[in-house]
Amino acid sequence: MKILGISAFYHDSAAALVDNGTIVAAAQEERFTRVKGDHRFPAHATRYCLAEAGITARDLDSVAFYDKPFLKFERLLETYIWYAPRGVRSFLKAMPLWLKEKLWMERTIRSELGFEGPVCYPEHHESHAASAFFPSPFGSAAIITIDGVGEWCTTSWGVGSGNRIELREEMRFPHSLGLLYSAFTYYTGFKVNSGEYKVMGLAPYGEPKYVDRILEHLIDLRDDGSFKMNMKYFAYPAGLTMTNGAFDELFGGPPRKPETHLTQREMDLARSIQDVTELVMMRMAKHVRHETGERNLCLAGGVALNCVANGKIHKEGVFDRIWIQPAAGDAGGALGAALYAWYQVERQPRLERGDGRDHQRGSYLGPRYDGDTIRRFLDERKAPYTRMPDEELLPYVARLLANGSVVGWFSGRMEFGPRALGARSILGDARSQTMQSVMNLKIKFRESFRPFAPSCLREDVADWFDLDADSPYMLLVANVRPDKCTVMTDEQRGLFGIDKLNVPRSAIPAVTHIDYSARIQTVDAVDHPRYHRLLREFKCLTDVGVLINTSFNVRGEPIVESPADAYTCFQRTGIDALVLEDCVLLKRDQPRFEDAGDWRSQFTLD
Repeated sequence: MKILGISAFYHDSAAALVDNGTIVAAAQEERFTRVKGDHRFPAHATRYCLAEAGITARDLDSVAFYDKPFLKFERLLETYIWYAPRGVRSFLKAMPLWLKEKLWMERTIRSELGFEGPVCYPEHHESHAASAFFPSPFGSAAIITIDGVGEWCTTSWGVGSGNRIELREEMRFPHSLGLLYSAFTYYTGFKVNSGEYKVMGLAPYGEPKYVDRILEHLIDLRDDGSFKMNMKYFAYPAGLTMTNGAFDELFGGPPRKPETHLTQREMDLARSIQDVTELVMMRMAKHVRHETGERNLCLAGGVALNCVANGKIHKEGVFDRIWIQPAAGDAGGALGAALYAWYQVERQPRLERGDGRDHQRGSYLGPRYDGDTIRRFLDERKAPYTRMPDEELLPYVARLLANGSVVGWFSGRMEFGPRALGARSILGDARSQTMQSVMNLKIKFRESFRPFAPSCLREDVADWFDLDADSPYMLLVANVRPDKCTVMTDEQRGLFGIDKLNVPRSAIPAVTHIDYSARIQTVDAVDHPRYHRLLREFKCLTDVGVLINTSFNVRGEPIVESPADAYTCFQRTGIDALVLEDCVLLKRDQPRFEDAGDWRSQFTLD
């Protein structure tokens, strides 16, 4: 039985295909269209999923859409009526798209796919819960889903067991941890629904000076992690902005304008909302553990991408094991919807691996390109390259990295989710003191404060970090081990804000954030053997089995999908070498790329 899952028309549209319970393919639409966060119907992603399975839409047994459009529309209408006439501008802006497309989802699915079979509509948080539990390695587990808002629900918890999930309690709009965090994302000058991770990265530069103000004025937080928000300070229910004048007055001024200079105030605000988020999530986790008695926890929803909070729940030992859906946001809803239809609707028995591993296989679920296709592309471009077998290529690339080169790494199937996991990655030497600023400013064209994540050999992770667990999806943060850290001088300890950036902090400074933390990806030989071998080759040269791993893209663009995307990014940036499967390209050998100068001029950096 073949089921196609779809998420669309909000942000991060995606498609996923499940065949008899096995996840065959999944991808976000943005990777194909090159429109970041593309919300449109995932036509390209759907075509890819069908092609990967070797079928057409006529071979599908059902299609599952990740939420209930009419229930979401009900929430919008009730909200606009409640706030009328204040929300009239937002209402007039939203209604044409709803009346033209969103309300007629089944008609859209049938016309886009040419599909005449049944269409299933789980609720939004049911899709999140299904994406969290069904691919997990657990036979039973507690489930928590947290995001901005689905239909009405903003947070839910429940239990998964075997082939069933049961959601027991929920919080409802407008009271939302995701929207609270997004309000501060907006207020600190970043883009809502994509800039939240920037707030998380900025937080360690600040002090938690606004925590009490948030807890006193913005939210009434209870012991179980539930809360009510004081809507006097927020405009998002019916407005075109997240916050209002009362919020400005509470925090001492208007929102920061995007791309303007970051001040200590934004850093302190980021730290404060991050601390509050961690407090809320910790209380939720402890409450759910107490209520369910489950030893394992599954997480999904956009807030589950807050890897700092995830790491603290893990470190606290609230649950024995945690599994987080790597595509935790709306894209993962496509996968959750398909799995919901297979298990919850069709009542099929759940697959058991028996080896303690999850069913998502490293989340390498996107397209791959064979050597012939890559070489044909390069030959057409007259791009000089050297073809090497892995026994030559991997030591060669390890030497490039050890000598300070930045390498674009394109290998195997593309990752599903927002993180590059060694299939579409830019790699660098974690030992370099200057690599963070070089990669931020000359390659990623992004803000200098942004931290980079380490890929670490799974067998070495406890040697470098305060973590001895699997973290294959880069969704847990832990500290660098004290014996790997550098003792700061009194003068360095007295620095504030962005002045902390260039202080040496550890033996792997390029992946050590200013609070000595790191967002860790563990790499094992099962899910990504080639990337694991590269890390081992680097360790043979340096005694360090750790590399910088950042997504193969620049700010404002999706992660690369094709060899053409990778080559263009390579040519437009300061990447020194590009690996396209078995082909190695050096920047010094490449012909001039004509649009590089004009392209770079679009970026304004803090």
